[in-house]
Amino acid sequence: MNIKRSKQLQEILQKHSGRDVAGHVAVRHQGGRQKRFYRLIDWRRDKEGVPARVVALEYDPNRSAGVALLQYQDGEKRYILAPVGLEIGATVVSAKNVDIKPGNSMELGNMPVGTFVHCVEIKPGAGAQMMRSAGVAASVLAKEGDRVQLKLPSGEVRVFSALCQATVGQIGNVEWKNRVFGKAGTRRLMGIRPGVRGVAQNPRSHPHGGGEGRSGIGMPSPKSPWGKRTLGKKTRSPKKYSDKFILQRKKK
Repeated sequence: MNIKRSKQLQEILQKHSGRDVAGHVAVRHQGGRQKRFYRLIDWRRDKEGVPARVVALEYDPNRSAGVALLQYQDGEKRYILAPVGLEIGATVVSAKNVDIKPGNSMELGNMPVGTFVHCVEIKPGAGAQMMRSAGVAASVLAKEGDRVQLKLPSGEVRVFSALCQATVGQIGNVEWKNRVFGKAGTRRLMGIRPGVRGVAQNPRSHPHGGGEGRSGIGMPSPKSPWGKRTLGKKTRSPKKYSDKFILQRKKK
């Protein structure tokens, strides 16, 4: 990827190292990463009707996907997530009705059935909140009145407003999970600290710890460091406001 960066569209990303506002460790195994710049991504794509040219494809250390730097005809520059097939020099646009090609953005109600989309809004005008990871894409399954059904990568079928905006195509860097880090130091530079097995700890630090010599995890099931069951117990909190939009649950 092109390593050119736009300094006006980036800011220092603060380190928190897994600490909460009181300075206590709230998330384990975090800390010690390199300094990063956060790229300001245009999630709304609200510059309607103004064509933009892709001037650079860049690496973003804060996300699994790459980013594309757009320059609009009026000179303004913005970042978007780079979809598969988007090349330097290509032209993209956000409008009510646009061509179905990677990088173009439009409302879900104007997209043909079968279109692959990413960066989908949950509420009209709120900005993209779903389908933002590398390699993901949802497909337009059906349209009924002012509602559009999307099939998500998990197999879940979900209903969205036809006014919600989305970007055409699949997000790039599809093979990101196959990266070989090569050494522990690479993970440390990413801010990932070592994790210790529960059976290797003392009984005061973990329910699996203690015992003479090597020992198993015990019965009746594995537990977290705080004594919560971790095998088969559902952790998803009930979201009643969201359940009404789910037509089909994700595949097991």
